[in-house]
Amino acid sequence: MALTRLRPVVLAAILPLTATACVTINIYFPAAAAEKAADRIIDEVWQMREAQTPPAASTQEGEKQ
Repeated sequence: MALTRLRPVVLAAILPLTATACVTINIYFPAAAAEKAADRIIDEVWQMREAQTPPAASTQEGEKQ
């Protein structure tokens, strides 16, 4: 019998806790700073690609002969 009286009290205590437990954190980045960082990364990738490109095909054929 004591358990049936306690049930509404427990539910009343749990309800506010579960309602406040859902929290969303939003982080906003300045658009200009994000665009500048993206441009810098793209430039670095292109520089790495240019450094890794093999010599022209005609040069490689000439060396084989």
